[in-house]
Amino acid sequence: MRLLALNKPFGTICQFSPHETRASLADWVKVPGVYPAGRLDSDSEGLLLLTDDGALQARIAEPRHKLVKRYWAQVEGAPDETALTALASGVDLGDYVTRPCHVQLIEPSATEALWPRNPPIRYRAAIPTTWIELSITEGKNRQVRRMTAAVGFPTLRLVRVGIGALDIFSLGLAPGASLELPARAPWDGLR
Repeated sequence: MRLLALNKPFGTICQFSPHETRASLADWVKVPGVYPAGRLDSDSEGLLLLTDDGALQARIAEPRHKLVKRYWAQVEGAPDETALTALASGVDLGDYVTRPCHVQLIEPSATEALWPRNPPIRYRAAIPTTWIELSITEGKNRQVRRMTAAVGFPTLRLVRVGIGALDIFSLGLAPGASLELPARAPWDGLR
């Protein structure tokens, strides 16, 4: 079994086949036979796990296993307690209601651990931005972006910082860098 952690850069698509206008996983990962366990949109960045083990891939990606994924979202505006409570309680997105999740504000100093995004987000002096952390167990298409927009605070930048017990900062991965994780029991470090 092989398990790799990748810090997926902004703009990279979650597939190995070439794309006409975007980087793909093949630009960053040179290990044959591994596939992403879940996805990150091309405009999202951060921790992505890749494996050659189908059971592990399912354990990581499928919502029924309720593996926590942590995201840092830079949102437009300053969410109040009402918005944070709505996010935590579950948001009606029209086609489904999200599961309850953990939400908290992130101190601005904590975001200094993040790398600069290329290109940077659009800066508007008259509109503040705020960083929030969302810990979810689902991971549906564009879920975090849809959640924050539904409560009135669109996401400007989205970084997945953790999957289970794995954390992008403790792994020390710069954008585009990957690391093969040591062989271990199939679910160690992913609870």
